[in-house]
Amino acid sequence: MTDNRERILSREVTASQIPSGDKHTLFAGAKVFIHQVLGGSYTVQTDTGLYRLDGKDADAIGETVKDQTVKGGTLADGSPDPDAVWAQLRQVFDPEIPVNIVDLGLVYTMDISKQDDGGHKVDVAMTLTAPGCGMGPVIAEDAKGKVLLVPGVAAADVRITWEPPWNQSMISEEGKMKLGLI
Repeated sequence: MTDNRERILSREVTASQIPSGDKHTLFAGAKVFIHQVLGGSYTVQTDTGLYRLDGKDADAIGETVKDQTVKGGTLADGSPDPDAVWAQLRQVFDPEIPVNIVDLGLVYTMDISKQDDGGHKVDVAMTLTAPGCGMGPVIAEDAKGKVLLVPGVAAADVRITWEPPWNQSMISEEGKMKLGLI
């Protein structure tokens, strides 16, 4: 291998195809090129396209698997701490934009409700930068997976909405700085 971003898969992994979000098996021995590492996920290219590889599979590309355990994360009554949920949402990135979905202004609401069985559900309403963005399924899946790691969260639903339409004024100051807009 001539490039430290080029790797050979050491084992079979399931990855999400970009932009469809469809699950595909990438087989041991396949050559991948790491394009981006953000929020614990890897965007890799194979000879069949781009894929999002979950951080739990980092070892398959010779990277260290990071502990994804969310420390704390619950309130005194056992319900999920909203700050922990928001922190997890800040670990979600569009594979093409180096700013998390919260600072990008894509998350409109995050609600926690108690379920009849005593568990808690998190509902997230978010949008994308453009209605034609094909990354929606991949980003929503990543957000749901990260939210489910918060202690006390038994279920999560991430819904994509187009109202109100997203625009650049929704980007946080930190996000604008990362994008060089200020």
